Amino acid sequence: QVQLVESGGGLVQPGGSLRLSCAASGIIFSNYVTAWYRQAPGKQRELVAIITSGGSTNYAESVKGRFTISRDNAKNTVYLQMNSLKPEDTAVYSCNAKAIDRTILHNHWGQGTQVTVSS
Repeated sequence: QVQLVESGGGLVQPGGSLRLSCAASGIIFSNYVTAWYRQAPGKQRELVAIITSGGSTNYAESVKGRFTISRDNAKNTVYLQMNSLKPEDTAVYSCNAKAIDRTILHNHWGQGTQVTVSS
C-alpha cells in the first residue's frame, strides 16, 4: 500500500519559517519525481516546487528565493523549507510522487497539511 504522509504544517507569523516533510512508503522512492502543491480556499491547486530523483528543481515564481525543495532518497522523504512566509502562502500543502513505468502513470498524493500565515 502506497502512503505519502506530510507533517510540519501549522500557524506561523508573516516572515517566519516552516519545514514540511513528506515520508513515502510502498514505492521505490528513487524512481519518482516528487513535488509540493498547494491549494488556498477558493483557488485552484498550484504547483509550488518539484524535484527529480537526481536533484533537479523548479519553483513557482511566487516562491522563488523563499522556498527550497529537497529530498533524501535513503529516507524516502521530500522536504519543503519555507522562509519569509507571507499571508498569501496560506494553503493546504500536499506532496505528490509521480512516475511513468512504460505506459502506466503512477501518481500518488498525500493527505495534505495546513499552513496558515497570520499575525
